[in-house]
Amino acid sequence: MSANNAYIFLGPELGKKNDAIDGLREKIAKKGAGAPEEFIFYAGETQAGKIANAIQNHSLFAQARMFLIKNADQIKKKDEIALISSCAGELDDDTTLVLISDEIRLASGLDQCCPPKNRVVYYEMFEGQKIEWVQSFFRQQGRSVSRAGVEAILELVENNTDALRRECARLALFLPKDRQVEAQDVEEWLSHNREESAFTLFSRIAAADAPKAIETLRALLAAKESPQGILAGLAWCFKKLRDYIALAKNGNAENSFELKKIGLSSPKAKSDYVAASKIYGAQAVDSCLALTAEYDALTRSSGGALEAILMDMYVIKILSASKGKAF
Repeated sequence: MSANNAYIFLGPELGKKNDAIDGLREKIAKKGAGAPEEFIFYAGETQAGKIANAIQNHSLFAQARMFLIKNADQIKKKDEIALISSCAGELDDDTTLVLISDEIRLASGLDQCCPPKNRVVYYEMFEGQKIEWVQSFFRQQGRSVSRAGVEAILELVENNTDALRRECARLALFLPKDRQVEAQDVEEWLSHNREESAFTLFSRIAAADAPKAIETLRALLAAKESPQGILAGLAWCFKKLRDYIALAKNGNAENSFELKKIGLSSPKAKSDYVAASKIYGAQAVDSCLALTAEYDALTRSSGGALEAILMDMYVIKILSASKGKAF
């Protein structure tokens, strides 16, 4: 038993984290065990004791097992940290454990539960890297994209390779193959026709546009997006807003390197958070995060009949926040 099969994948770059997890699956398969039996837990939703019991119980059928613990930054209590760290240090040879978080660090003690080489922080790409990534994607598709087209993509798409890959693939699928992709094409397909998300909902909230926010929320629910998924996305946005407010307070709101570190390198993303910072102060952001956690619990326990009503109430309360004032 050892911690060599324990990994920590951190940071906001979702695409690279997913690629790393895929790499672990391939590594396990090459050992002759085949595809591992996978278990996914969300810290804060499932008790640490239940997660530990699942890891420590042996499978009678699977030759290999992989445990993914998402939102691992929510493991904060000393007894939880000790329990998960103990499991990570005593993994069977056929068991792989991956702690995953959008944050760049975990609680003290938990952050050291795997070998240093197995701990990776995946930051969002710098501006030049994003430009090259998009150009390379279209080259691999046998297509070309103008510089204006690249800039439009980077303005309209979340700054991670998972979102970029998905949206660029849509463009490659729908647009004619005999000409290069232009900014006008991007605006048509990714702005006018793209699906709503928690991030577009946050844009409406940042603009204090109540009718549009409610409209976006209902479109998401009609598209069968789970309230928990929407709330998780908004929690991520409010955490980023908290980081931006701290930068602005320290006079670093225009420092491109510091902005990149918190994932605000695209003009569209930055404009959303600048707008939101004019409405929400640090205290109000903390209240928004607490409210988000409260409504996450409420929607989980209420059943489907009340979800839409609860989510309407949530958005109205979020929009009612004012700078420096709690709910």
